Amino acid sequence: MRIFLTGANGFIGGAVANALIAAGHRVRGLVRDTTKAELVAALGVEAVVGSLDDAALLQAEAWAADAVVNAASSDHRGAVEALIAAMSGSGKPLIHSSGSSIVADLAMGEASDRIFDEATPPAPLPDKAARVAIDRLVLGAAGIRAVVLCNTMIYGHASGPPAHSVQIPALLRQAKATGIVRYIGRGLNRWSNVHIADVAALYLLALAKAPAGTFMYVESGEAALGEIAAAIATRLGLGAPQSWSAGEAIAAWGRNMAVFSLGSNSRVRGKTAAALGWAPARRSVTEWIADEL
Repeated sequence: MRIFLTGANGFIGGAVANALIAAGHRVRGLVRDTTKAELVAALGVEAVVGSLDDAALLQAEAWAADAVVNAASSDHRGAVEALIAAMSGSGKPLIHSSGSSIVADLAMGEASDRIFDEATPPAPLPDKAARVAIDRLVLGAAGIRAVVLCNTMIYGHASGPPAHSVQIPALLRQAKATGIVRYIGRGLNRWSNVHIADVAALYLLALAKAPAGTFMYVESGEAALGEIAAAIATRLGLGAPQSWSAGEAIAAWGRNMAVFSLGSNSRVRGKTAAALGWAPARRSVTEWIADEL
């Protein structure tokens, strides 16, 4: 198939591009500039230079493609609306990337026993309501085989152009800069997680098999942030990780990173992906940190 992929040079997009090309698909990938175009071209991606704000470009590429994978942003409603408008009534697959902070809480390091699966509608905090609305817009798109993959904490090394995930690299940068690995509060908050190679495999599976209107959490395990911090400290040969108060964490990492990415609970179970036949190879983020970080 000819596939239009947004975010082709990103952490998710690069891995998905590699997997698509390995499976024999032709990939046209949206990137922001000529430097990034050269990076993705080295992977075999046909670069399309532009941005998510260029609705006419997005529509032209979506119209010409056999399928579209949006791996650039979970929150750019204009881009999603442009893609849907171009694909409406075509029956083509549209795979949209979301993120499991839609179920995040304000725990700031405290534990929670709330676990969501696809049968549990999210009740997002105001900061994430717009993302949930975009997910629902995609799932309700008429005449499109629309699928939403809701990624959890992704770990692993980039398989495309140089890129990073969100949470573990933030903890790692802090540790290398100060010699101290930090967690928030008591570090009891837990996030579901998944290896980037398994993420890419699910994108291919969803492209091939997922029915229209499918929403899937993408996860293969979970860990507490305190456990992750301890694993990083051991891997780097540092002392025991130390707690930060909410105020200290927000001052250092910013509100969104501290509150939603590192201080919250985001516990989900991907029952739909398992039913589709997805069999992730990795199950432990702390083992990956110990062996491969």
